[in-house]
Amino acid sequence: MSVNDPLGDMLTRIRNAQMRGKSTVRTPASKLRAWVLDVLQDEGYIRGYEKTADSKGHPELEISLKYYEGTPVIRELKRVSTPGRRVYMGAQDVPSVRQGLGVSIVSTSKGVMSDASARTANVGGEVLCTVF
Repeated sequence: MSVNDPLGDMLTRIRNAQMRGKSTVRTPASKLRAWVLDVLQDEGYIRGYEKTADSKGHPELEISLKYYEGTPVIRELKRVSTPGRRVYMGAQDVPSVRQGLGVSIVSTSKGVMSDASARTANVGGEVLCTVF
């Protein structure tokens, strides 16, 4: 089955797995998904991820979710820029989530990074999603 929004699909799989209390979730692999997972791991929202393959040999990412006292660390995970409506921001316009308690993930010319890193590097780009 073809997916129109691969990143949105991954975020939805993470949300659904956390609602069910799963420890891991699998999603098809891509570079963009891996870069977003790198930012989530650096910011402490997931334990980590590893590249695996399914029964047919297709590459997948197995994401280890993180919980604190039985509740998911990720409270809110929203897609901002969609294939139908791209959202671009300048370096100083990148939104901070919940007065800096959350993270915006931005795709810049210097790679995928958090909003704080984008402001520090003085680069803007496409706001992929927000995490709290």
